[in-house]
Amino acid sequence: MAAETSPKTLAIDIGGSGLKCLVLNPAGEAITERLRRQTPSVPTPSAVMAELLAMAAEQGEFDRISVGFPGVVKEGEVRTAVNLHPDWVGFHLQNALSEALDKPTRVANDADVQGLGAIEGRGVELVLTLGTGIGSALFMDGHLVPNLELGHHPFQKDKTYEERLGDEALEKKGREGWNRRLRDAIQLLDYIFNYRMLYLGGGNAKKIDFELPANVRKVANIQGLLGGIALWRQ
Repeated sequence: MAAETSPKTLAIDIGGSGLKCLVLNPAGEAITERLRRQTPSVPTPSAVMAELLAMAAEQGEFDRISVGFPGVVKEGEVRTAVNLHPDWVGFHLQNALSEALDKPTRVANDADVQGLGAIEGRGVELVLTLGTGIGSALFMDGHLVPNLELGHHPFQKDKTYEERLGDEALEKKGREGWNRRLRDAIQLLDYIFNYRMLYLGGGNAKKIDFELPANVRKVANIQGLLGGIALWRQ
């Protein structure tokens, strides 16, 4: 029996440093090459939308859209965007993309989407994305606990996880010091959440240079796109 070819999903991942997209078949397999562009230097909604529409035009045909966004998203509306631009707060990204591309669209936090593409659906599973900022997602037996903004919670010395482990901290502290902090964070989060598995994603996951505990796993950054299919199952 031939594999289903529709609906085709345009999966978009919006990040503080990069915008990525590709088209997936119903099985969650990529059927176009991943396209990546730099996030605009002034990442307002209008600037980012212009890039996304241009990228979508290069991806061929698709039937629906899924988007991972670096902030709190409620019913398609952006509520926080710490690593982009203040104008995003209150912007209804889901409606804007749906109207611009004339396709049904779903938008969620980027770590939530990456988690949907990575988790096994058993017990407590935690996801951290290590990039410009720190994203997080928590799942219980495959069900998402929404709007977990762990990156902005206190971690060390009155600083948040994002302030201690984000891009700026990595540049200032150096790779060795950043890895020490990450090791401390993993130990603390295991104590707090008692997770069955912790998944580490995002662009900086490749800079981890210590042996991870048995219940911690690195996941490919592309899961932030592949999870776009799972977003439609929620």
